Amino acid sequence: MKNNSHQDLVSNQRNVYNVIYETNYRTWRKSYMDLTKLTAYEIIEHRPLLDLKSEGALLRHKKSGARVLLISNDDENKVFNIGFRTPTTNSTGVPHIMEHTVLCGSEKFPTKDPFVELVKGSLNTFLNAMTYPDKTVYPVASCNEKDFQNLMDVYMDAVLHPNIYKHEEIFRQEGWNYHLEEADGELSYNGVVYNEMKGAFSSPDGVLDRMILNSLFPDTTYANESGGDPDVIPELTYEEYLNFHRTYYHPSNSYIYLYGNMDMEEKLNWLDQEYLSAYDKKEVDSEIHLQKPFEKMHDITKPYSIASNESTEDNTYLSYNKVIGTSLDEKLYLAFQILDYALLSAPGAPITKALLEAGIGKDISGSYDSSTYQPIFSIVAKNANEEQKAEFVKVIEDTLKGIVENGMDKKALEAGINYHEFRYREADFGGYPKGLMYGLQIFDSWLYDETKPFIHVEALDTFAFLKEQISTGYFEKLIQTYLLDNQHGALVTIVPEPGRTARLDAELKEKLQAYKESLSRGEIEKLVTDTKHLQEYQEEPSSQEDLEKIPMLTREDISREIAPIYNEEMKIADIPTVFHEIETNGIGYLDLMFDLSDVPEKDLPMVGLLQAVLGIIDTEHYEYGELFNEINRHTGGIGTSLELYPDVTKVKEKEFKATFEIKGKALYGQIPFAIRMMKEILTASKLDDEKRLKEILSMTKTRLQDRFLSAGHSAAALRAMSYKSPISKFKDTTNGIEYYQNIREMEEHFDEKKEEIISGLKALSELLFRKGNVMISYTASREGLAVLEEEIGSLKEALYPERMPQSRCILHCEKKNEGFKTSSKVQFAAKAGNFIDAGEEYNGALQILKVIMSYEYLWINIRVKGGAYGCMSNFNRIGEGYFVSYRDPNLGRTLEIYDGVPEYLENFTVSERDMTKYIIGTISNIDQPMTPATKGDRSMNLYMNHVSAEMIRKEREQILTANQEDIRALAGVARAVLANDQICVIGNEAKIEEEKELFMTVENLF
Repeated sequence: MKNNSHQDLVSNQRNVYNVIYETNYRTWRKSYMDLTKLTAYEIIEHRPLLDLKSEGALLRHKKSGARVLLISNDDENKVFNIGFRTPTTNSTGVPHIMEHTVLCGSEKFPTKDPFVELVKGSLNTFLNAMTYPDKTVYPVASCNEKDFQNLMDVYMDAVLHPNIYKHEEIFRQEGWNYHLEEADGELSYNGVVYNEMKGAFSSPDGVLDRMILNSLFPDTTYANESGGDPDVIPELTYEEYLNFHRTYYHPSNSYIYLYGNMDMEEKLNWLDQEYLSAYDKKEVDSEIHLQKPFEKMHDITKPYSIASNESTEDNTYLSYNKVIGTSLDEKLYLAFQILDYALLSAPGAPITKALLEAGIGKDISGSYDSSTYQPIFSIVAKNANEEQKAEFVKVIEDTLKGIVENGMDKKALEAGINYHEFRYREADFGGYPKGLMYGLQIFDSWLYDETKPFIHVEALDTFAFLKEQISTGYFEKLIQTYLLDNQHGALVTIVPEPGRTARLDAELKEKLQAYKESLSRGEIEKLVTDTKHLQEYQEEPSSQEDLEKIPMLTREDISREIAPIYNEEMKIADIPTVFHEIETNGIGYLDLMFDLSDVPEKDLPMVGLLQAVLGIIDTEHYEYGELFNEINRHTGGIGTSLELYPDVTKVKEKEFKATFEIKGKALYGQIPFAIRMMKEILTASKLDDEKRLKEILSMTKTRLQDRFLSAGHSAAALRAMSYKSPISKFKDTTNGIEYYQNIREMEEHFDEKKEEIISGLKALSELLFRKGNVMISYTASREGLAVLEEEIGSLKEALYPERMPQSRCILHCEKKNEGFKTSSKVQFAAKAGNFIDAGEEYNGALQILKVIMSYEYLWINIRVKGGAYGCMSNFNRIGEGYFVSYRDPNLGRTLEIYDGVPEYLENFTVSERDMTKYIIGTISNIDQPMTPATKGDRSMNLYMNHVSAEMIRKEREQILTANQEDIRALAGVARAVLANDQICVIGNEAKIEEEKELFMTVENLF
């Protein structure tokens, strides 16, 4: 294979990029903002942002002192964000509780939950609020001008004029409260944030992340937990909480951001007249201070909880952490993202490889967190042992010294730079508006120096600078300066303590009982009265008058048109191909899809393992680290996935297609290279590399455990559906709990099973990657199609020969109703079933039902009253439905709430205005803006699922014309789902044992 020199590679890539993105350099919007008429604002800076094809301006509101930043361009997905610097001196979680509570009613919009009303009745493309260690932000986005204005109004009133001063119940509900239903009952704590953080502190990753931040900055706000430590949250008083708002939620401490295609002058005048002009500038001491550097690294060890029967062996987390300058250095900011890639995050990176070869940890990860004033570079070894701590440090530092002495791998640096630059130019943030992500990144500098808001969103010059430094020793000097010589660091170790959660729960129970015993009879009765009062407040609906103050659109504001579908069937090199002709800025998105129908059920876990292995194991021509770097030097990345496509025309037969997919994206000129690398991965991978296979098994097991602790709701819902659903059974076996159980078995008995694993992977590759077993999905312009047609034949020829098909895979489902015990302090409780099996039909109105469930019935009963952090439901075209809770303190009570859904729906009564609100919220979920890649993926999904444009139009019409009776008619669907009585819960071991009669089987998950 031809190896370009570094200079040629940089030059070629720059030329290609400049042609495709030349407007970034040569032109910017003709409609230059005229800000001179804005007498209420001082213009600090106003200039083009060529990298973003935008115009930027930095202003300050003269009277209030509010900081304002504008990015004006042609993006219809408009973004507004107001943020505040919110340092804290303790770990009561007051910034986090404030974030929740200001959205629970305000002066202008007094309904109890304007946030929920907006979710239900807005066409938003983003609506949320986030608490960080040093700031709290309130962003919204919408493509609809009227809707966008409504969202701005509600959010501005929420943060500046919240009802928290009028209703202490808001603080008690969202923050914490004493819960005592009767005088002789058990006293407990409750509250949404309290339970959310109990869940967050149940994850070892969560515990470690918090300890790293707190340990590196003991003298600054970062020493405290802004989200709230559950042990400390109940120390927060109502008055302290109100004082926090009085201090920091003032325009003088605010950062206001507007992005997109809008009349900026109009928006700024509105902000001035409606809100900012009512405030005089005041001094707010919210400065984020620098931590004085350490004279030597700190060494901190803390416990975390595992289940009572889990082994402590191979369960320690070791982390090596250094503070890297400040986030105001734009070159350092990007350079360490590149170093994170080259040293740690890329498979086969030197530190990762060295630690694995030394037997320290089973999953090595790196991170560079630049969202704080002083960024943090971290190296983490998961599933290690405490006695390996000294060796852990030695391996890291010896490896770094060797790199400084012998020089960085130039190809790894090139790959890291191209990897990040490709993503910067592509600006594809998945489901998140790019204007939102730019705004959040701007805070990485704006929050600490208001004269430098744009330094991180204008990155092309920095990328060019870093490319020129590859051979100069620049990166080696950074390693020496910031990782080896720098003593401002911490070695943070968290060690497992079996049954810690149960012990702490017992201690808390004793503490609360002792507190209760110290109270007089009258004081106990007051707690009972307070509990009842809070429940009554929660149950009392907002008045219709208050609800109608929330602005909303009408049904007429919603388009009846569906999003275009881009599917053109063809054959390329005799391979069935679906081409999605979309303008992609010169990037081709290629997806090779291999049918899994011939794989026997017993081999499905091996399918999941093969997907995990390919691309991160040696091939005939590359070590796996070299392979990854070669791919990222020339393309936007190549990855594998398993996809499932139910046939909606055969739902009663439960037919679906499962595929093993390898996906890549590259500039058109690099598509031939991407195809060669796909061929290398599929046909030349060394699947008999025992050492690497064992490493991948260990890493996969660790990552699945992390996922179950942090996002157990998804795993629980999937498992519950798998009891009767073949497609969910397939997914659970290849990526869920059953997959985890098989991976654990393979990893723990690897020496006995390795020959079987290797032969299984090889046989599976030959079965799947056959000439006649592939189809293509390709998203590009017509120009990009020509490139594919020239190259794909060579890949087909390299695939394995055809063979006689085996019998099709038949899945055997079995109802199990399981309770999986973990060290978590909370639960993820799921109940699922199939409604089409019971004779019910899918209807577009079921998408409305998801909104009603998530923000009415389940929200009120599970979140507001029950204290869980989240609740979800889903009903799909193939008849699967589920209800699930997230970070839930309850178990049986939650399952009873699910059982009450049919009765709720039978009596569903709603005004025309509210019905319209639910419809708008439903359409908001459907009509999300799409990137070129997303448009191609959506089109292919519809093709594979046999969903026609006519079906989508019919469903959209069912949504837009739905009424109260249509929702009542869905009671049968809910009843059918619940009648299956398929239950799966992941959570607290004591809670599951306490209510084990709910399950057919109870076992430890880990």
